[in-house]
Amino acid sequence: MIHARAESVTRRFGATIALDHVDFEVRRGEMVGLLGPNGAGKSTLVGLLTGSRRPTSGRVELCGGDPRDPASRRTLGVTPQETGLPASLRVGEVVDFVRAHFPDPLPRDELLDRFGLSDLIRRQTGGLSGGQRRRLAVALAFAGRPEIVFLDEPTTGLDVEARRALWESIREFHAGGGTVVLTSHYLEEIEALASRVVVLAQGRVLADDSVAAVRGLVGIRRISLTSAVPLTDFDFDGLVSVERAGDRVHLLTPDADRMVRTLVSHDVPFCDLEVRPTSLEEAFLAMTGKDAQ
Repeated sequence: MIHARAESVTRRFGATIALDHVDFEVRRGEMVGLLGPNGAGKSTLVGLLTGSRRPTSGRVELCGGDPRDPASRRTLGVTPQETGLPASLRVGEVVDFVRAHFPDPLPRDELLDRFGLSDLIRRQTGGLSGGQRRRLAVALAFAGRPEIVFLDEPTTGLDVEARRALWESIREFHAGGGTVVLTSHYLEEIEALASRVVVLAQGRVLADDSVAAVRGLVGIRRISLTSAVPLTDFDFDGLVSVERAGDRVHLLTPDADRMVRTLVSHDVPFCDLEVRPTSLEEAFLAMTGKDAQ
């Protein structure tokens, strides 16, 4: 079953094309990561699929209907990129307000405990830290026992421990059959959570596949070695980039075997050689030519 779909969707903001004939679908039970730089169209696509925006052209569908129809949104949970919370309301009051919109919401205490908010139940939201507000915003997406959730940059502002705790909550929802669409600038997050990744850039889909397949599309390998020689002094064919951290050097190249042979033929002294596939971040940068941040 298709939980959400976009067919040849274009969205314009004046002269700016945010999405350009995008095709995208999410099946029930999938965990899909949307990856791309600022301005790629990730949040715009989420807005169209959740009914907060209309496409300029093309068709969007949520749970078999129009995303703007309340009947289609009954099993939807959303955490937008930015969430405004009434500063004078307490955390428990905000949760109860959101829960009241659903016929069978999660119990308040269960929801607060799941997202590590129990100790904040009587705290006014205006007195919360940025990370605490973000955790609350994510928790609200799950208040109505949704079947599908859209989480737009869900862990922005969270420390490492809070981020990983939130990952576990998302995994638990997914393991129970829930569908998740996740956007993130944290490429580690996409690798840790998503079984499928869709790469967007300049309003178009560059890739739609598994994490491993996206890395393979680039065909680049990462060679790490220890050498005191400044390798930037050499003109190596097929060398995409060189990074140095102390005596440790990292080379990106489409042909690792050839690069190692070239190093040997140039009498470059090195040790501790390691060759591995690119990370998702390296694949992303190679495909878009842009910084992930």
